[in-house]
Amino acid sequence: MSVQIEKLEKSMAKLTIEVSAEEFEKALQTAYLKNRGKISIQGFRKGKAPRQIIEKMYGAAIFYEDAANEIIPEAYGKAADECELEIVSRPEIDVTQIGKGQNFIFTATVAIKPEVTLGDYKGLEYTAEAVEVTDEEVDAEIKRVQEQNARTITVEDRAVENGDTVTIDFDGSVDGVHFDGGKAEDYDLTIGSHSFIDTFEDQLIGKNIGDKVDVNVTFPEEYHAKELAGKPALFEVVIKAIKAKELPTLDDDFASDVSDYDTFAEYKESIKKNLLEKKEREAKIAKENALVDKAIENATMEIADAMVVEQARQLLQDFEQRMRMQGLSMEQYMQFTGQTVEAMLDQMKPQALKRIQTRLVLEAIAQAEAIEVTEEEVNKNLEEMASMYNMEVEKLKEAMGEAEKEAIKKDLSVQKAVDLIVNAAK
Repeated sequence: MSVQIEKLEKSMAKLTIEVSAEEFEKALQTAYLKNRGKISIQGFRKGKAPRQIIEKMYGAAIFYEDAANEIIPEAYGKAADECELEIVSRPEIDVTQIGKGQNFIFTATVAIKPEVTLGDYKGLEYTAEAVEVTDEEVDAEIKRVQEQNARTITVEDRAVENGDTVTIDFDGSVDGVHFDGGKAEDYDLTIGSHSFIDTFEDQLIGKNIGDKVDVNVTFPEEYHAKELAGKPALFEVVIKAIKAKELPTLDDDFASDVSDYDTFAEYKESIKKNLLEKKEREAKIAKENALVDKAIENATMEIADAMVVEQARQLLQDFEQRMRMQGLSMEQYMQFTGQTVEAMLDQMKPQALKRIQTRLVLEAIAQAEAIEVTEEEVNKNLEEMASMYNMEVEKLKEAMGEAEKEAIKKDLSVQKAVDLIVNAAK
């Protein structure tokens, strides 16, 4: 096998890979053996017809596609290892020569890691805003915890109010025709949640248990069900139950129930302290992000579209994994939202590009500054990971290969590059 490399514009490269005629003949034989059981030739039992007979009957190219598919993955893998390019996308394969007795030739067009020309990344200016926590923010956090610890009570002596949860039956129609998904029984709806379209929830305020209410709404123009988008609808609603939240009193008992503090005053002070620490962390991250963004703006690099697409695919895979952890498949998510894989990939491309730019610039800074990561720093990181996953650090080390350890080193060097930018800022 031989490989020729041609550098293309915008961080792309074309590998021309040539496999010997002998290797292609072996692949043809493998393809024949795999497929002969599916081919019937008169005069031969099924699966017993000689290859030469099959090729004479159906043409010499009958096994070419399977033979190519047999050869390409291994040949491309070897070529990618030998070419010493840092490939960052899936290959686009094009077969340029195929035939019995001929060398098999194909090309693989790939994105490669682009070179980065750094601009200024030291002495960058950043003006931080003062971090403070207001009494209103403390009260809002306490209110949130109070809401979380509220108990639900059944209401029978008053009408529906904003914030109540009502149990309803409903049946919707457009122009007198009922539609799929427009009917439900014993549905719990929180008034004010805006989970239903238009003014649906507002029209239930002031109604009582047992009331039958005609709710008139209009579907949004961008509604995912195209046949309903922009159309007026009538929902026949029956109110079956009203439930309300009963909030606990904000006193010392409340504080001891929701925290490790004995008094409400101590609890309130701890809330203020935690909010301040959170804001300080957010301010630190905001400063880092802003300075790194300036370093990116000052750098130049040519990033291939294929590299962005590959990163977007990775982001989509990460999103799919998070959905599965929540018990939702991608098929269900797309059905609920009306999204498509293609649309989601397009939406993720700006984030993918930003992630690539950030990594490339920080890696270039780490290299320019000869940033090194010690074994002690790697071990400390592994200890933190082991603690996070509730594992013994030695078992974690055993489970990791050299590639994973090198990835940790690179991540730590990138973080050191961020620290360098921040510490050198004005």
